[in-house]
Amino acid sequence: MTIAAYLTLALLLVLFVLLVKTKIPAPAVFVGALTIALTMKLAPAHELLKGFSNQGMLTVAVLFMVAAGMYATGAITMIMDKLIGLPKSIAGAQVKILPPIALGSAFLNNTPLVAMMIPVIRDLSRASRLPAKQLYLPLSFASILGGMCTIIGTSTNLVIAGLVIDAIAKGDPALPGIRPLKMFDPALVGIPIAVTGIAFMILVGRFFLADQEDDKTVDAVMRRYTAEFEVREGSRIVDRTLKNTGIASGDNVEVLYIRRADTILTNDLMHERLEAGDLLSFSADVHAMTELWRTNALVPHLTLNPMETERHTHHLVKAVVSRQSTAVGKKIPDLPRDVNACQYKFVALSRDGQPLAGPLEEVTIEAGDNAVLEVNDDFFYECQIEHDFALTKALEGFHLQRTDRAVEASLITLAMIGVVAMGWMSMLNASLLASGAMLLTGCLNLRTAARSIDWGTLVVIACAIGLESAVTRSGLAEQIAGLLTAMGGDNPHLALAVIFVGCSFMTNVITNNAAAAFMFPIALSTAGQLGVSFVPFAITLMVSASCAFITPTGYQTNLMVWGPGEYKFTDFVKIGTVMTLIVAALTIFLTPLIYPF
Repeated sequence: MTIAAYLTLALLLVLFVLLVKTKIPAPAVFVGALTIALTMKLAPAHELLKGFSNQGMLTVAVLFMVAAGMYATGAITMIMDKLIGLPKSIAGAQVKILPPIALGSAFLNNTPLVAMMIPVIRDLSRASRLPAKQLYLPLSFASILGGMCTIIGTSTNLVIAGLVIDAIAKGDPALPGIRPLKMFDPALVGIPIAVTGIAFMILVGRFFLADQEDDKTVDAVMRRYTAEFEVREGSRIVDRTLKNTGIASGDNVEVLYIRRADTILTNDLMHERLEAGDLLSFSADVHAMTELWRTNALVPHLTLNPMETERHTHHLVKAVVSRQSTAVGKKIPDLPRDVNACQYKFVALSRDGQPLAGPLEEVTIEAGDNAVLEVNDDFFYECQIEHDFALTKALEGFHLQRTDRAVEASLITLAMIGVVAMGWMSMLNASLLASGAMLLTGCLNLRTAARSIDWGTLVVIACAIGLESAVTRSGLAEQIAGLLTAMGGDNPHLALAVIFVGCSFMTNVITNNAAAAFMFPIALSTAGQLGVSFVPFAITLMVSASCAFITPTGYQTNLMVWGPGEYKFTDFVKIGTVMTLIVAALTIFLTPLIYPF
Protein backbone atom coordinates (compact mmCIF):
# COMPACT_ATOMS: atom_id res chain seq x y z
CA MET A 1 0.00 0.00 0.00
CA THR A 2 1.03 3.60 -0.51
CA ILE A 3 1.93 5.92 2.35
CA ALA A 4 -1.35 7.79 1.71
CA ALA A 5 -3.30 4.54 2.10
CA TYR A 6 -1.61 3.80 5.43
CA LEU A 7 -2.30 7.34 6.63
CA THR A 8 -5.97 7.07 5.61
CA LEU A 9 -6.31 3.72 7.38
CA ALA A 10 -4.74 5.18 10.54
CA LEU A 11 -7.03 8.22 10.35
CA LEU A 12 -10.14 6.03 10.10
CA LEU A 13 -9.00 3.86 13.01
CA VAL A 14 -8.45 6.92 15.21
CA LEU A 15 -11.85 8.30 14.16
CA PHE A 16 -13.63 5.11 15.20
CA VAL A 17 -11.71 4.88 18.48
CA LEU A 18 -12.69 8.45 19.38
CA LEU A 19 -16.33 7.73 18.55
CA VAL A 20 -16.35 4.54 20.63
CA LYS A 21 -14.15 5.43 23.61
CA THR A 22 -14.74 9.14 24.19
CA LYS A 23 -17.67 11.50 24.70
CA ILE A 24 -16.41 14.00 22.15
CA PRO A 25 -19.41 15.05 20.00
CA ALA A 26 -19.50 13.21 16.68
CA PRO A 27 -19.52 16.43 14.59
CA ALA A 28 -16.29 17.55 16.28
CA VAL A 29 -14.63 14.19 15.63
CA PHE A 30 -15.59 14.21 11.96
CA VAL A 31 -14.56 17.82 11.42
CA GLY A 32 -11.20 16.99 13.01
CA ALA A 33 -10.74 13.96 10.75
CA LEU A 34 -11.60 15.99 7.67
CA THR A 35 -9.19 18.73 8.74
CA ILE A 36 -6.35 16.20 9.06
CA ALA A 37 -7.20 14.73 5.65
CA LEU A 38 -7.05 18.23 4.15
CA THR A 39 -3.76 18.99 5.90
CA MET A 40 -2.13 15.75 4.73
CA LYS A 41 -3.58 16.19 1.22
CA LEU A 42 -5.02 12.65 1.21
CA ALA A 43 -7.33 13.84 -1.60
CA PRO A 44 -7.87 17.11 -3.48
CA ALA A 45 -9.55 19.76 -1.33
CA HIS A 46 -12.57 20.07 -3.61
CA GLU A 47 -13.23 16.31 -3.25
CA LEU A 48 -12.79 16.29 0.52
CA LEU A 49 -15.24 19.18 0.80
CA LYS A 50 -17.76 17.83 -1.72
CA GLY A 51 -20.00 16.60 1.08
CA PHE A 52 -21.01 20.16 1.93
CA SER A 53 -22.59 20.54 -1.50
CA ASN A 54 -23.77 16.95 -1.79
CA GLN A 55 -27.40 16.57 -2.86
CA GLY A 56 -28.03 13.86 -0.28
CA MET A 57 -26.84 16.05 2.59
CA LEU A 58 -28.80 19.05 1.33
CA THR A 59 -31.89 16.87 0.87
CA VAL A 60 -31.72 15.76 4.51
CA ALA A 61 -31.47 19.42 5.58
CA VAL A 62 -34.56 20.43 3.61
CA LEU A 63 -36.51 17.36 4.73
CA PHE A 64 -36.02 18.41 8.34
CA MET A 65 -38.07 21.51 7.45
CA VAL A 66 -40.76 19.50 5.64
CA ALA A 67 -41.03 17.19 8.65
CA ALA A 68 -41.26 20.24 10.92
CA GLY A 69 -44.19 21.51 8.84
CA MET A 70 -45.98 18.19 9.17
CA TYR A 71 -45.39 18.24 12.91
CA ALA A 72 -46.15 21.93 13.48
CA THR A 73 -49.59 21.51 11.92
CA GLY A 74 -50.28 18.30 13.82
CA ALA A 75 -50.77 16.40 10.54
CA ILE A 76 -48.29 13.62 11.23
CA THR A 77 -49.48 13.41 14.85
CA MET A 78 -53.10 12.92 13.73
CA ILE A 79 -52.13 10.27 11.17
CA MET A 80 -49.95 8.33 13.57
CA ASP A 81 -52.55 8.62 16.33
CA LYS A 82 -54.95 6.73 14.07
CA LEU A 83 -52.40 4.15 12.93
CA ILE A 84 -50.40 3.62 16.12
CA GLY A 85 -52.60 4.79 18.97
CA LEU A 86 -51.01 4.43 22.40
CA PRO A 87 -49.10 1.12 22.63
CA LYS A 88 -48.59 -0.33 26.09
CA SER A 89 -45.28 -2.06 25.35
CA ILE A 90 -42.16 -1.66 23.22
CA ALA A 91 -43.07 -4.77 21.23
CA GLY A 92 -46.57 -3.41 20.61
CA ALA A 93 -45.17 -0.08 19.43
CA GLN A 94 -42.66 -1.77 17.13
CA VAL A 95 -45.32 -4.04 15.61
CA LYS A 96 -47.36 -0.97 14.67
CA ILE A 97 -44.45 1.19 13.51
CA LEU A 98 -41.82 -0.99 11.82
CA PRO A 99 -43.80 -2.95 9.14
CA PRO A 100 -45.53 0.18 7.70
CA ILE A 101 -42.18 2.02 7.59
CA ALA A 102 -40.52 -0.93 5.81
CA LEU A 103 -43.39 -1.12 3.31
CA GLY A 104 -43.27 2.60 2.64
CA SER A 105 -39.48 2.54 2.23
CA ALA A 106 -39.79 -0.07 -0.53
CA PHE A 107 -41.45 2.51 -2.78
CA LEU A 108 -40.54 5.88 -1.28
CA ASN A 109 -37.35 7.57 -0.17
CA ASN A 110 -36.83 6.44 3.41
CA THR A 111 -35.19 9.70 4.51
CA PRO A 112 -38.43 11.76 4.65
CA LEU A 113 -40.27 8.87 6.29
CA VAL A 114 -37.72 8.71 9.09
CA ALA A 115 -37.56 12.50 9.34
CA MET A 116 -41.32 12.72 9.90
CA MET A 117 -41.36 9.82 12.36
CA ILE A 118 -38.68 11.23 14.67
CA PRO A 119 -40.98 13.78 16.40
CA VAL A 120 -43.82 11.23 16.42
CA ILE A 121 -41.69 8.71 18.31
CA ARG A 122 -40.54 11.44 20.71
CA ASP A 123 -44.16 12.28 21.59
CA LEU A 124 -45.19 8.61 21.66
CA SER A 125 -42.36 7.85 24.07
CA ARG A 126 -43.47 10.64 26.40
CA ALA A 127 -47.15 9.71 26.28
CA SER A 128 -46.67 5.94 26.60
CA ARG A 129 -43.66 6.17 28.92
CA LEU A 130 -41.74 3.86 26.59
CA PRO A 131 -37.96 4.22 26.14
CA ALA A 132 -37.36 6.11 22.90
CA LYS A 133 -33.95 4.46 22.62
CA GLN A 134 -35.68 1.18 21.76
CA LEU A 135 -37.71 2.80 18.96
CA TYR A 136 -35.48 5.22 17.03
CA LEU A 137 -32.79 2.78 15.90
CA PRO A 138 -35.27 0.01 14.92
CA LEU A 139 -37.09 2.71 12.92
CA SER A 140 -33.92 3.38 10.91
CA PHE A 141 -33.18 -0.34 10.46
CA ALA A 142 -36.73 -1.06 9.28
CA SER A 143 -36.48 1.70 6.67
CA ILE A 144 -33.19 0.22 5.42
CA LEU A 145 -34.62 -3.31 5.25
CA GLY A 146 -37.67 -2.12 3.33
CA GLY A 147 -35.53 -0.22 0.85
CA MET A 148 -33.75 -3.44 -0.11
CA CYS A 149 -36.92 -4.94 -1.55
CA THR A 150 -37.32 -2.98 -4.82
CA ILE A 151 -35.17 -1.33 -7.44
CA ILE A 152 -36.53 2.09 -6.48
CA GLY A 153 -36.27 1.43 -2.73
CA THR A 154 -32.84 3.04 -2.45
CA SER A 155 -30.58 5.13 -4.63
CA THR A 156 -28.00 2.34 -4.30
CA ASN A 157 -30.28 -0.14 -6.05
CA LEU A 158 -30.84 2.35 -8.85
CA VAL A 159 -27.08 2.86 -9.18
CA ILE A 160 -26.44 -0.89 -9.46
CA ALA A 161 -29.30 -1.36 -11.94
CA GLY A 162 -27.80 1.44 -14.03
CA LEU A 163 -24.34 -0.13 -13.89
CA VAL A 164 -25.83 -3.44 -15.08
CA ILE A 165 -27.37 -1.67 -18.08
CA ASP A 166 -24.00 -0.07 -18.85
CA ALA A 167 -22.28 -3.47 -18.68
CA ILE A 168 -24.85 -4.99 -21.05
CA ALA A 169 -24.36 -2.08 -23.46
CA LYS A 170 -20.64 -2.87 -23.64
CA GLY A 171 -21.54 -6.36 -24.86
CA ASP A 172 -18.83 -8.30 -23.02
CA PRO A 173 -19.18 -11.97 -24.16
CA ALA A 174 -17.44 -13.15 -20.98
CA LEU A 175 -20.56 -12.33 -18.93
CA PRO A 176 -23.10 -15.14 -19.29
CA GLY A 177 -26.56 -14.72 -17.78
CA ILE A 178 -26.46 -10.95 -17.36
CA ARG A 179 -29.76 -9.14 -17.95
CA PRO A 180 -31.45 -5.88 -16.96
CA LEU A 181 -32.85 -5.99 -13.44
CA LYS A 182 -36.60 -5.64 -12.98
CA MET A 183 -38.52 -3.66 -10.39
CA PHE A 184 -39.18 -6.55 -8.00
CA ASP A 185 -36.09 -8.71 -8.62
CA PRO A 186 -34.64 -7.81 -5.20
CA ALA A 187 -37.98 -8.53 -3.48
CA LEU A 188 -37.67 -12.33 -3.61
CA VAL A 189 -34.59 -12.05 -1.42
CA GLY A 190 -35.35 -8.73 0.29
CA ILE A 191 -38.81 -9.56 1.68
CA PRO A 192 -37.68 -12.64 3.70
CA ILE A 193 -34.74 -10.59 4.96
CA ALA A 194 -36.98 -7.66 5.95
CA VAL A 195 -39.48 -9.92 7.73
CA THR A 196 -36.73 -11.74 9.62
CA GLY A 197 -34.91 -8.52 10.50
CA ILE A 198 -38.06 -6.84 11.83
CA ALA A 199 -38.98 -9.98 13.79
CA PHE A 200 -35.49 -9.96 15.32
CA MET A 201 -35.86 -6.34 16.43
CA ILE A 202 -39.32 -6.92 17.89
CA LEU A 203 -38.43 -10.14 19.73
CA VAL A 204 -34.88 -9.57 20.98
CA GLY A 205 -33.67 -6.20 19.71
CA ARG A 206 -34.69 -4.41 22.91
CA PHE A 207 -32.15 -6.46 24.88
CA PHE A 208 -29.35 -4.90 22.82
CA LEU A 209 -30.74 -1.43 23.48
CA ALA A 210 -31.42 -1.59 27.20
CA ASP A 211 -32.69 1.75 28.42
CA GLN A 212 -30.21 3.38 30.76
CA GLU A 213 -31.14 5.29 33.87
CA ASP A 214 -31.10 9.00 33.31
CA ASP A 215 -27.94 10.25 34.92
CA LYS A 216 -29.08 13.84 35.02
CA THR A 217 -29.40 15.34 38.46
CA VAL A 218 -33.00 15.48 39.53
CA ASP A 219 -34.14 18.66 41.24
CA ALA A 220 -35.70 17.38 44.44
CA VAL A 221 -37.41 20.68 45.08
CA MET A 222 -38.69 21.33 41.55
CA ARG A 223 -41.61 23.73 41.67
CA ARG A 224 -45.03 22.18 41.16
CA TYR A 225 -48.06 23.99 39.78
CA THR A 226 -51.80 23.63 39.76
CA ALA A 227 -52.92 23.76 36.14
CA GLU A 228 -56.49 23.77 34.81
CA PHE A 229 -57.59 22.96 31.27
CA GLU A 230 -60.87 22.42 29.47
CA VAL A 231 -61.45 19.64 26.93
CA ARG A 232 -61.89 21.33 23.57
CA GLU A 233 -65.10 20.47 21.72
CA GLY A 234 -64.47 18.14 18.78
CA SER A 235 -60.96 17.28 19.93
CA ARG A 236 -59.46 13.81 19.55
CA ILE A 237 -59.71 13.02 23.29
CA VAL A 238 -63.50 13.40 23.54
CA ASP A 239 -65.09 10.07 24.54
CA ARG A 240 -61.67 8.65 25.39
CA THR A 241 -60.05 8.07 28.78
CA LEU A 242 -56.94 9.84 30.05
CA LYS A 243 -55.18 6.49 30.12
CA ASN A 244 -55.95 5.81 26.45
CA THR A 245 -54.91 9.29 25.33
CA GLY A 246 -51.59 9.21 27.20
CA ILE A 247 -52.32 12.58 28.81
CA ALA A 248 -51.07 12.74 32.40
CA SER A 249 -49.18 9.45 32.05
CA GLY A 250 -45.84 10.83 33.27
CA ASP A 251 -44.37 10.62 36.74
CA ASN A 252 -44.40 14.40 37.19
CA VAL A 253 -48.11 14.99 36.65
CA GLU A 254 -51.17 14.02 38.72
CA VAL A 255 -54.85 14.44 37.95
CA LEU A 256 -56.54 16.11 40.92
CA TYR A 257 -60.16 16.08 39.77
CA ILE A 258 -62.49 16.41 36.78
CA ARG A 259 -65.31 18.93 36.96
CA ARG A 260 -68.26 18.18 34.72
CA ALA A 261 -70.96 20.86 34.94
CA ASP A 262 -71.60 21.09 38.71
CA THR A 263 -70.19 17.64 39.51
CA ILE A 264 -66.67 17.03 40.84
CA LEU A 265 -65.21 13.62 39.92
CA THR A 266 -62.31 12.30 42.02
CA ASN A 267 -62.42 8.48 41.68
CA ASP A 268 -60.65 6.38 39.02
CA LEU A 269 -59.99 9.49 36.94
CA MET A 270 -57.62 7.81 34.46
CA HIS A 271 -60.47 5.56 33.27
CA GLU A 272 -63.17 8.25 33.13
CA ARG A 273 -64.39 8.97 29.58
CA LEU A 274 -63.92 12.62 28.81
CA GLU A 275 -66.60 14.95 27.51
CA ALA A 276 -66.30 18.28 25.72
CA GLY A 277 -66.16 21.10 28.27
CA ASP A 278 -64.79 18.96 31.11
CA LEU A 279 -62.46 20.91 33.37
CA LEU A 280 -59.32 18.93 34.26
CA SER A 281 -57.19 19.98 37.23
CA PHE A 282 -53.57 18.79 37.37
CA SER A 283 -50.64 19.01 39.75
CA ALA A 284 -47.49 19.08 37.62
CA ASP A 285 -43.96 20.38 37.36
CA VAL A 286 -43.16 22.94 34.66
CA HIS A 287 -42.11 20.34 32.07
CA ALA A 288 -45.22 18.19 32.44
CA MET A 289 -47.42 21.28 32.57
CA THR A 290 -46.03 22.63 29.29
CA GLU A 291 -46.62 19.25 27.62
CA LEU A 292 -50.26 19.45 28.74
CA TRP A 293 -50.48 22.96 27.29
CA ARG A 294 -49.06 21.76 23.95
CA THR A 295 -51.92 19.24 23.68
CA ASN A 296 -54.28 20.90 21.23
CA ALA A 297 -57.17 18.99 22.76
CA LEU A 298 -56.84 21.07 25.95
CA VAL A 299 -57.23 24.83 26.41
CA PRO A 300 -56.50 26.88 29.56
CA HIS A 301 -59.61 27.38 31.67
CA LEU A 302 -59.10 30.93 32.94
CA THR A 303 -58.76 33.81 30.47
CA LEU A 304 -58.15 37.44 31.39
CA ASN A 305 -59.88 39.30 28.54
CA PRO A 306 -60.65 37.41 25.32
CA MET A 307 -57.55 36.72 23.23
CA GLU A 308 -58.17 37.74 19.64
CA THR A 309 -54.99 36.27 18.16
CA GLU A 310 -54.76 32.68 16.88
CA ARG A 311 -53.51 30.17 19.44
CA HIS A 312 -50.62 28.86 17.34
CA THR A 313 -48.99 32.31 17.70
CA HIS A 314 -49.13 32.22 21.51
CA HIS A 315 -46.27 31.60 23.93
CA LEU A 316 -45.79 30.56 27.52
CA VAL A 317 -44.16 32.80 30.13
CA LYS A 318 -43.35 32.32 33.78
CA ALA A 319 -44.17 35.35 35.91
CA VAL A 320 -43.89 36.29 39.59
CA VAL A 321 -46.70 38.49 40.96
CA SER A 322 -45.25 41.76 42.30
CA ARG A 323 -46.28 43.48 45.55
CA GLN A 324 -47.75 46.50 43.73
CA SER A 325 -49.81 44.37 41.36
CA THR A 326 -53.51 45.21 41.27
CA ALA A 327 -54.19 41.47 41.31
CA VAL A 328 -52.92 41.00 44.88
CA GLY A 329 -55.79 40.19 47.24
CA LYS A 330 -58.19 39.37 44.40
CA LYS A 331 -59.41 36.22 42.78
CA ILE A 332 -58.80 35.69 39.06
CA PRO A 333 -62.52 36.03 38.10
CA ASP A 334 -62.61 39.38 39.98
CA LEU A 335 -59.74 40.95 38.04
CA PRO A 336 -60.80 43.92 35.84
CA ARG A 337 -61.77 42.93 32.33
CA ASP A 338 -61.06 45.60 29.76
CA VAL A 339 -60.79 45.00 26.04
CA ASN A 340 -57.92 47.50 25.97
CA ALA A 341 -56.05 45.75 28.78
CA CYS A 342 -53.54 42.94 28.45
CA GLN A 343 -54.83 39.67 27.04
CA TYR A 344 -53.53 36.45 28.53
CA LYS A 345 -54.66 33.14 29.96
CA PHE A 346 -53.78 31.70 33.36
CA VAL A 347 -52.35 28.25 32.69
CA ALA A 348 -51.00 27.39 36.12
CA LEU A 349 -50.21 28.82 39.58
CA SER A 350 -47.74 27.84 42.28
CA ARG A 351 -47.14 29.17 45.79
CA ASP A 352 -43.97 28.50 47.79
CA GLY A 353 -43.01 25.84 45.25
CA GLN A 354 -46.21 23.85 45.83
CA PRO A 355 -49.49 23.48 43.91
CA LEU A 356 -52.48 25.40 45.22
CA ALA A 357 -55.38 23.65 46.91
CA GLY A 358 -58.81 23.93 45.31
CA PRO A 359 -59.94 25.46 42.00
CA LEU A 360 -57.81 28.31 40.66
CA GLU A 361 -60.83 30.58 40.32
CA GLU A 362 -61.29 30.45 44.10
CA VAL A 363 -57.65 31.23 44.95
CA THR A 364 -56.80 34.69 46.28
CA ILE A 365 -53.65 35.92 44.56
CA GLU A 366 -50.71 36.84 46.77
CA ALA A 367 -47.46 38.66 46.10
CA GLY A 368 -44.76 36.17 45.18
CA ASP A 369 -47.14 33.70 43.54
CA ASN A 370 -45.59 32.04 40.47
CA ALA A 371 -47.86 32.00 37.43
CA VAL A 372 -47.52 30.44 34.01
CA LEU A 373 -49.37 32.50 31.42
CA GLU A 374 -50.33 31.94 27.79
CA VAL A 375 -49.66 35.24 26.04
CA ASN A 376 -49.39 36.74 22.58
CA ASP A 377 -46.64 39.02 21.29
CA ASP A 378 -48.46 42.15 22.53
CA PHE A 379 -47.83 41.03 26.10
CA PHE A 380 -44.13 41.86 25.80
CA TYR A 381 -44.49 45.17 24.00
CA GLU A 382 -47.78 46.80 25.04
CA CYS A 383 -48.52 45.53 28.54
CA GLN A 384 -47.06 47.17 31.62
CA ILE A 385 -45.76 43.85 32.87
CA GLU A 386 -43.17 45.43 35.16
CA HIS A 387 -46.01 46.78 37.34
CA ASP A 388 -47.94 43.54 37.79
CA PHE A 389 -45.04 41.09 37.65
CA ALA A 390 -41.68 41.30 39.39
CA LEU A 391 -40.11 38.83 37.00
CA THR A 392 -41.13 37.40 33.64
CA LYS A 393 -39.34 34.74 31.63
CA ALA A 394 -40.39 33.21 28.33
CA LEU A 395 -40.45 29.42 28.18
CA GLU A 396 -38.53 28.76 24.98
CA GLY A 397 -39.16 25.81 22.69
CA PHE A 398 -42.84 25.26 23.45
CA HIS A 399 -45.28 25.93 20.62
CA LEU A 400 -48.80 24.91 19.71
CA GLN A 401 -49.54 22.98 16.56
CA ARG A 402 -51.49 24.86 13.91
CA THR A 403 -54.03 22.13 13.20
CA ASP A 404 -56.05 24.27 10.76
CA ARG A 405 -53.18 23.78 8.27
CA ALA A 406 -52.93 20.01 8.70
CA VAL A 407 -54.69 19.24 5.40
CA GLU A 408 -52.45 21.62 3.46
CA ALA A 409 -49.30 20.15 5.02
CA SER A 410 -50.44 16.60 4.22
CA LEU A 411 -51.24 17.45 0.59
CA ILE A 412 -47.89 19.21 0.13
CA THR A 413 -46.01 16.20 1.54
CA LEU A 414 -47.98 13.72 -0.58
CA ALA A 415 -47.31 15.83 -3.68
CA MET A 416 -43.59 15.87 -2.84
CA ILE A 417 -43.47 12.09 -2.50
CA GLY A 418 -45.62 11.59 -5.59
CA VAL A 419 -43.50 13.62 -8.01
CA VAL A 420 -40.35 11.86 -6.78
CA ALA A 421 -41.95 8.41 -7.09
CA MET A 422 -43.02 9.25 -10.66
CA GLY A 423 -39.47 10.31 -11.47
CA TRP A 424 -40.49 13.85 -12.44
CA MET A 425 -37.85 15.54 -10.28
CA SER A 426 -35.16 14.81 -7.72
CA MET A 427 -35.83 14.48 -4.01
CA LEU A 428 -33.88 17.69 -3.38
CA ASN A 429 -35.91 19.65 -5.92
CA ALA A 430 -39.22 18.29 -4.65
CA SER A 431 -38.36 18.88 -0.99
CA LEU A 432 -37.24 22.46 -1.69
CA LEU A 433 -40.57 23.15 -3.38
CA ALA A 434 -42.43 21.44 -0.53
CA SER A 435 -40.65 23.47 2.17
CA GLY A 436 -41.38 26.67 0.21
CA ALA A 437 -45.02 25.70 -0.06
CA MET A 438 -45.10 25.01 3.70
CA LEU A 439 -43.84 28.54 4.34
CA LEU A 440 -46.19 30.19 1.84
CA THR A 441 -49.29 28.43 3.18
CA GLY A 442 -48.49 29.17 6.82
CA CYS A 443 -47.81 25.56 7.77
CA LEU A 444 -44.36 26.64 8.87
CA ASN A 445 -42.70 29.90 9.84
CA LEU A 446 -39.11 30.87 9.17
CA ARG A 447 -38.02 30.59 12.78
CA THR A 448 -39.40 27.07 13.20
CA ALA A 449 -37.91 26.06 9.85
CA ALA A 450 -34.44 27.23 10.86
CA ARG A 451 -34.64 25.60 14.30
CA SER A 452 -35.81 22.28 12.85
CA ILE A 453 -32.52 21.62 11.07
CA ASP A 454 -30.15 19.31 12.95
CA TRP A 455 -26.87 20.96 12.00
CA GLY A 456 -24.75 18.39 13.82
CA THR A 457 -26.20 15.58 11.71
CA LEU A 458 -25.56 17.53 8.52
CA VAL A 459 -21.92 18.17 9.46
CA VAL A 460 -21.35 14.45 10.11
CA ILE A 461 -22.95 13.49 6.78
CA ALA A 462 -20.91 16.07 4.85
CA CYS A 463 -17.63 15.03 6.49
CA ALA A 464 -18.32 11.31 6.00
CA ILE A 465 -18.93 11.88 2.29
CA GLY A 466 -15.71 13.87 2.03
CA LEU A 467 -13.64 11.22 3.82
CA GLU A 468 -14.81 8.68 1.23
CA SER A 469 -12.65 10.59 -1.27
CA ALA A 470 -9.59 9.99 0.91
CA VAL A 471 -10.33 6.26 1.00
CA THR A 472 -10.59 6.18 -2.79
CA ARG A 473 -7.78 8.57 -3.77
CA SER A 474 -5.25 7.06 -1.37
CA GLY A 475 -5.66 3.61 -2.93
CA LEU A 476 -7.04 2.07 0.27
CA ALA A 477 -10.30 1.05 -1.43
CA GLU A 478 -8.39 -0.61 -4.27
CA GLN A 479 -6.25 -2.58 -1.82
CA ILE A 480 -9.33 -3.81 0.05
CA ALA A 481 -10.98 -4.81 -3.22
CA GLY A 482 -7.91 -6.75 -4.36
CA LEU A 483 -7.77 -8.65 -1.09
CA LEU A 484 -11.43 -9.65 -1.41
CA THR A 485 -10.94 -10.86 -4.98
CA ALA A 486 -8.08 -13.11 -3.88
CA MET A 487 -10.19 -14.55 -1.05
CA GLY A 488 -13.05 -15.50 -3.37
CA GLY A 489 -11.19 -18.24 -5.19
CA ASP A 490 -12.96 -20.51 -7.68
CA ASN A 491 -16.06 -21.31 -5.58
CA PRO A 492 -19.08 -19.16 -6.65
CA HIS A 493 -20.74 -19.52 -3.24
CA LEU A 494 -17.56 -18.46 -1.46
CA ALA A 495 -17.09 -15.63 -3.97
CA LEU A 496 -20.65 -14.46 -3.29
CA ALA A 497 -19.96 -14.48 0.46
CA VAL A 498 -16.76 -12.50 -0.02
CA ILE A 499 -18.56 -9.91 -2.17
CA PHE A 500 -21.20 -9.52 0.54
CA VAL A 501 -18.65 -9.16 3.36
CA GLY A 502 -16.53 -6.72 1.37
CA CYS A 503 -19.41 -4.55 0.26
CA SER A 504 -21.10 -4.45 3.68
CA PHE A 505 -17.77 -3.57 5.30
CA MET A 506 -17.16 -0.75 2.85
CA THR A 507 -20.70 0.61 3.12
CA ASN A 508 -20.20 0.96 6.88
CA VAL A 509 -16.87 2.72 6.39
CA ILE A 510 -17.73 4.97 3.47
CA THR A 511 -21.10 5.61 1.78
CA ASN A 512 -23.44 2.97 0.39
CA ASN A 513 -23.37 4.34 -3.15
CA ALA A 514 -19.58 4.53 -3.10
CA ALA A 515 -19.36 0.96 -1.78
CA ALA A 516 -21.62 -0.25 -4.58
CA ALA A 517 -19.54 1.60 -7.18
CA PHE A 518 -16.29 0.13 -5.80
CA MET A 519 -17.53 -3.44 -5.58
CA PHE A 520 -19.50 -3.61 -8.85
CA PRO A 521 -16.48 -4.09 -11.16
CA ILE A 522 -15.01 -6.64 -8.74
CA ALA A 523 -18.26 -8.64 -8.69
CA LEU A 524 -18.55 -8.34 -12.47
CA SER A 525 -15.01 -9.59 -12.96
CA THR A 526 -15.51 -12.43 -10.47
CA ALA A 527 -18.67 -13.67 -12.24
CA GLY A 528 -16.87 -13.52 -15.62
CA GLN A 529 -13.86 -15.46 -14.35
CA LEU A 530 -16.08 -18.15 -12.81
CA GLY A 531 -18.32 -18.30 -15.90
CA VAL A 532 -21.53 -17.93 -13.86
CA SER A 533 -24.57 -15.68 -14.04
CA PHE A 534 -24.04 -12.17 -12.72
CA VAL A 535 -27.65 -11.78 -11.48
CA PRO A 536 -27.04 -13.36 -8.01
CA PHE A 537 -24.00 -11.12 -7.63
CA ALA A 538 -26.05 -8.04 -8.56
CA ILE A 539 -28.77 -8.93 -6.02
CA THR A 540 -26.12 -9.55 -3.37
CA LEU A 541 -24.57 -6.16 -4.11
CA MET A 542 -27.95 -4.46 -3.67
CA VAL A 543 -28.52 -6.06 -0.28
CA SER A 544 -24.97 -5.72 1.05
CA ALA A 545 -24.58 -2.09 -0.09
CA SER A 546 -27.58 -1.21 2.09
CA CYS A 547 -26.38 -3.38 4.99
CA ALA A 548 -25.21 -0.33 6.95
CA PHE A 549 -26.17 -1.43 10.43
CA ILE A 550 -22.85 -1.52 12.31
CA THR A 551 -21.95 2.18 12.30
CA PRO A 552 -24.15 5.28 12.55
CA THR A 553 -22.21 6.87 9.69
CA GLY A 554 -23.03 4.18 7.16
CA TYR A 555 -26.52 5.42 6.32
CA GLN A 556 -28.33 8.75 6.49
CA THR A 557 -31.22 7.45 8.56
CA ASN A 558 -28.78 6.07 11.15
CA LEU A 559 -27.27 9.53 11.48
CA MET A 560 -30.72 11.08 11.79
CA VAL A 561 -31.69 8.92 14.81
CA TRP A 562 -28.24 8.91 16.44
CA GLY A 563 -28.78 12.20 18.27
CA PRO A 564 -32.49 11.94 19.20
CA GLY A 565 -31.97 8.40 20.55
CA GLU A 566 -28.88 9.46 22.53
CA TYR A 567 -27.08 6.36 21.28
CA LYS A 568 -23.45 5.46 21.80
CA PHE A 569 -21.37 4.27 18.87
CA THR A 570 -21.25 0.84 20.52
CA ASP A 571 -25.06 0.58 20.45
CA PHE A 572 -24.90 0.43 16.67
CA VAL A 573 -22.02 -2.05 16.79
CA LYS A 574 -23.80 -4.47 19.13
CA ILE A 575 -27.20 -4.74 17.48
CA GLY A 576 -25.86 -3.92 14.01
CA THR A 577 -23.39 -6.81 14.02
CA VAL A 578 -26.12 -9.33 14.79
CA MET A 579 -28.41 -7.78 12.17
CA THR A 580 -25.62 -7.93 9.59
CA LEU A 581 -24.98 -11.61 10.33
CA ILE A 582 -28.70 -12.37 9.90
CA VAL A 583 -28.87 -10.50 6.60
CA ALA A 584 -25.62 -12.09 5.39
CA ALA A 585 -26.76 -15.64 6.16
CA LEU A 586 -30.12 -15.18 4.44
CA THR A 587 -28.62 -13.42 1.41
CA ILE A 588 -25.88 -16.00 0.80
CA PHE A 589 -28.37 -18.86 1.27
CA LEU A 590 -31.41 -17.51 -0.62
CA THR A 591 -29.84 -15.70 -3.56
CA PRO A 592 -28.33 -18.76 -5.33
CA LEU A 593 -31.57 -20.70 -4.72
CA ILE A 594 -33.76 -18.02 -6.30
CA TYR A 595 -31.26 -16.87 -8.95
CA PRO A 596 -29.04 -19.89 -9.78
CA PHE A 597 -25.47 -19.44 -10.90
